[in-house]
Parts: sequence; C-alpha cells; structure tokens
Amino acid sequence: MSSDSSKKRKPKVIRTDGGPQEGKRSRPDADQDARYYSEEAEVDLRDPSKDYELYKQTCQDLQKLMAEIQELKSKGNKDSAAEIEERRIQSCVHFMTLKKLNRLAHIRLKKGRDQTHEAKQKVDAYHLQLQNLLYEVMHLQKEITKCLEFKSKHEEIELVSIKEFYDEAPPEISKPEVTTDDPHQQTLSRLDWELEQRKRLAEKYKECLANKEKILKEIEVKKEYLSNLQPRLNSIMQASLPVQEYLSMPFDQVHKQYETARHLPPPLYVLFVQASAYGQACDKKLAVAIEGNVEEAKALCKPPEDSQDDESDSDAEEEQNTKRRRPTLGVQLDDKRKEMLKRHPLSVTIDLKCKDGSVLLLTFYYLMNLNVMTVKAKVTAAMEMTMPISAGDLLSPDSLLSCLYPGDHGKRTPNPANQFQFDKVGILTLSDYVTELGHPYVWVQKLGGLHFPKDQPQPVVADSSLSASHMERTMKLLKMRLESRLALHKQFASLEHGILPVSSECQHLFPAKIVSRLVKWSALTYEDYLELPYTKDVVEAGLAEDTHLYYMALIERGTAKLQVAVVLNPGYSSVPPVFSLCLNWKGEKTSSNDDNIRAMESEVNVYYKELCGPKPGYQLLTNQLQRLCVVLDVYLETETHDNSVEGPKEFPQEKMCLRLVRGPSRMKPFRFNYPQGFFSHR
Repeated sequence: MSSDSSKKRKPKVIRTDGGPQEGKRSRPDADQDARYYSEEAEVDLRDPSKDYELYKQTCQDLQKLMAEIQELKSKGNKDSAAEIEERRIQSCVHFMTLKKLNRLAHIRLKKGRDQTHEAKQKVDAYHLQLQNLLYEVMHLQKEITKCLEFKSKHEEIELVSIKEFYDEAPPEISKPEVTTDDPHQQTLSRLDWELEQRKRLAEKYKECLANKEKILKEIEVKKEYLSNLQPRLNSIMQASLPVQEYLSMPFDQVHKQYETARHLPPPLYVLFVQASAYGQACDKKLAVAIEGNVEEAKALCKPPEDSQDDESDSDAEEEQNTKRRRPTLGVQLDDKRKEMLKRHPLSVTIDLKCKDGSVLLLTFYYLMNLNVMTVKAKVTAAMEMTMPISAGDLLSPDSLLSCLYPGDHGKRTPNPANQFQFDKVGILTLSDYVTELGHPYVWVQKLGGLHFPKDQPQPVVADSSLSASHMERTMKLLKMRLESRLALHKQFASLEHGILPVSSECQHLFPAKIVSRLVKWSALTYEDYLELPYTKDVVEAGLAEDTHLYYMALIERGTAKLQVAVVLNPGYSSVPPVFSLCLNWKGEKTSSNDDNIRAMESEVNVYYKELCGPKPGYQLLTNQLQRLCVVLDVYLETETHDNSVEGPKEFPQEKMCLRLVRGPSRMKPFRFNYPQGFFSHR
C-alpha cells in the first residue's frame, strides 16, 4: 500500500491568506456549487503578473531563509536547531510554491501554443478561402475576356452593304422603322436577308447540278462516239501516207514529233517550237527533229515506285558490294561528276541548208543538273572537197561556232550557280568536258529561252519570247558562218598551191601584170604568232586572241621575201583579217623601222573595204593577199637603184606611177587607180 500510494501524486494545495480552500472530490454526483481542484482552471483565474511578483518574492524569501540557515549553522549553537528546522520547513513551502508556479507557467505556455495553432489554422483557412476567391476571380476574368473577344460566325459572312440591303430587301425583312436606330436588330435583319438569298441560290445550284448531270450524260455519249471514230481515223491516216509523201506534207511524222516533244525539258521544248515556227515562216529548208530515247525521258517524269521487295534486294546487293569492295574517294567523285554532267535523254537537231547544198547539223543537248544547254556542230559539204592542211580548224566543231556573237567562245558555263556545283565535285572548268558534252554558248541558252542575269540572280525559267527574239538573227549568222568557212576552205586549197583565186568581179581591183607571187601558205599556232617580233603591235592592241585563227604567208619576188602573219577573226568576213608584214630584202624591214611597210599594212588593214568585192565579201582574204603582191611590186620597182652596182636593175619599173616618192618620209604610191591603171599616193 505504501508503494502504490507513493506512485500516485496527491494534488497539492497552496493555501494563501484570504483565499478559499480548494480540493478535488471523487464523487461524480457532487453538488453543483462544489468545485474540483484543477490547475488548468486556476490558470484562467490567476493573473500572470501577480504570479510573476509572487515568484520574485518567493525567490527573495527563499534566498533570505538560506542565508539565515547558513548564518545559524555558522554560529554552531545547539539552540539554533529548532530555528533551522523551522526555516527549513518554510524553505520547503517556498519550494512547493515555485513548483506550482512552474507548472502554471507550463500550462500557460501550452495554452498559448494551442491558441497560436488555432489562430494559425484560422489564418490558413482564410488564406485558402482567399486563394479560392482569387481563382474564381481569374476564371471570371477569363470568361469576361472570352466574351469580349467572342467573334460570331456572322462576322465572317460578307453581307451586302447597308444601302443595298435597304434597297433590295422587302420591308417585312428590312424593318426600317426598327433597324435604322438599332444596330443589333439591323444585323439580325441583314442576316435574315442573307439567309433568304442563300436559299434562293441553293435552289438555283440544284438546278445547275441537274443541268450539269444532263450535259455530262451527253458528253459521255459523244465520247463513246469519238472513241469509235478514232480507229477509223487511224485507218484513214494510214491510207493517206503515200499521198503525204507524194505531196511532201508529212502530217503523220509531224504529229509524232509533237507527241515526242511533250517529254522534252522546257528549254529544248522552247527551242523545238520556235525553230519549227521559224522554219515554217522564214526558211522552208530548215529541218527540226527530236532524237534520243523517249522511254528514258518518260521514266524521268514518272515518280519512283516504292517497293519493299526491291528495297530489300537493293539493300542486300549494297551490303554484298560493300563487303567486296568499298569505293574510293576518287571513284565517288567520278560518279558525282558524271551525275552532275548528265544530259537529258532527248536532244533537238536542226539542219541548216545553204544555197550550194551544204548542211550544218546542230545537235542541242540539255544538262539537267546544271540547267544549261550545249550544242555540237557537224558540216556536210554538197560535194566532196579536198582537205587543205591549213584548213584543219575551219570546220572543226571547236572553232566553227566560236564567237558567233562577240566574246562568246563557249568555254565557260553561262550559269553563275554552276561554279558552286563544280566546287563540290572537284570540277575546275567546263572547258575540259566540252568535247564530250558540247559548247554552252550564250546564244544557245537564248535560243532555249534561258537568261542568267549576273547582277540579280533569280530562278531561271525558259522564256519563249526570248527565244523568238534571237532566233532569226542567230540562224542568219549561222548560215553566214557556214558559207564563209566553206568559201575560206576553197580558197585555202588554192593558196596552199600558190594560187590566188581572184574572181572575175574583182579583177578590176588589180593591175593586169603582177610579178610577185604567193609561195607558201600555212597555219600558225597562237603561241608561235606571239613569238613573232613584228606582231607585237597587233597583240598589244588586243586584236589577237586564242579564239582566232592564225596563218603565215610568204610572198616572193626575186631576192625579196615578204613574210605575212594573218590573224583571221572567227567573224570573217564581217570582221576583216589583220596583216603584219616583215620584208627581208637588204635587211629586215617591218612597220616599226620602215614607214612604207606600215603603209603597205594600211592598204590591207585600213582600206580593206575597197577589196571586199561583191557581197557578202567572202573573197576579202584572197583580194588582200593579191593587194600585198601588188604593193610589193610597187615597193620594189620604186626603190632607187644603186649606180655603183653594175648590171641591170633587179626590179625594173613596170608599174605606171605619177610620183615615185612623196614627202620627207619618201612614201611610195600604193593606191591603184582603175581604169586609168596608174598608182598614186593616198
């Protein structure tokens, strides 16, 4: 019992002066005015400040009692034991008071924390309520914004104007007395009128559909009739082939050509159409045709068919090839170059026929990846011609069409974008491939309707108007080029044998007797021409380019030898040849050290128009060489004779001259006057 009683703490009662005695009763049915002792309830009744004052007072009293006990013990009197015991009891009472105050303080702290927690919960509840209200406000603002930004479907409908609405709509719909001042009612009325109009249009649309179905049925009937008619027409066309051949009207062949032309790339198609139109209108002998593989051209237009089986087979083959041999970088570049320079399977050929029956065959190609056109040329003479050694470059494909227009030598691509494509695959210049691909002349691009502006690069599209504007002039230039080269070819055959073939129309330009003769005529390379000392003036003047043709002639009379270096422009005879002279007689005489040699050059270079002869002037070269023979005679015959030398004069005077020399420079009379037959100064 003593142990159980020691475990249970009995409530302690602090009795204060004047305070009521408090205790705890265990009977649940106590009287209503009876009170249980509860420190929690007592905390609410006590003033904390008074408890604090009581705490300080108790501490002071306890300190005082301890001091007194210490003092009594230090005195050591036996009579002070009772006092010490009394003060010890008082101290215990004060300790109990401090414990109770401590418990009350803890209870107050717990209650404060509970009140703080409750207040915090209220604040959290208010905060949550505030967040809910803010969310509702935001939701309402969004809804208000949606309402303000709402666009009705009627805003997308193009309604008739207000004036037209009031003019056309009936009064029961327009209601002018109501809608004039009310925009909302006005909009509703306009929508009603729009609905009414659309209903009418819908009925009309149904009627049109019915008519369309009726017309479609009629078209089907006529299609069936035409499909039955096609075999009959084919049989009629087949039966008319002999008549077409007899009348030289190949309608069937032309139809097939135009069917094939549908598969041409745009530049070649423009060239084909414009060349055919030019042939029909201006040159009946012009023949235009399409050559190449039509099936390959059709395959280019079709999209590749996707097949899983084919892809799997190709992948397997690629894996096998990869295992066998991996292509080197050089092989890959070669494949890329071939793909870059790939031509279209179809090409356009144009046959230009001259009056003598000679034919210039032009084959035009289109390089698909470079978007440029090229041309190859071939000449077919009317009769078999002997091939002079010096005429090797006249009819060669590289020089025949060179500089048809000034500066257009066809060695560089006219498309500026091609250079960037060449850099990717390691192609330095297109001139390395022109033998195989053809020459990309600028006039070829224009015939195909292609124009590549350098200042403002833009996508290039074939323009038929550009082709039409250049077709006639280009065809005339091609004919003139062929005729001039064929005429030069014939002249070179005679020149190599020392014969100057002067035509009867040009006999009056020269005296009857010419002693000097042409001994040698040969071709000369551009590099050899540059090395000649007496051609520097021509080279510095820019009259000698690598696209020109160069020849060397040798004219002799006795011991005098006249070397003639000739620059033949590709545009002969529109552009005259340029002559440079060097006379080997009593030393070496050129235009730089002899004024008369310069005058002899002027006779053929400056006054060449006197030697053109009848148009188109293809005999100009022969006449210039003949004039050089004449002026060489005049130069030698008018030279003063050295009396100290015995024997006859080497070059007796046979030409009639009014004056042998003139002026301080001792210029000789090189101008021939017809029909008088004498020579005079210019």
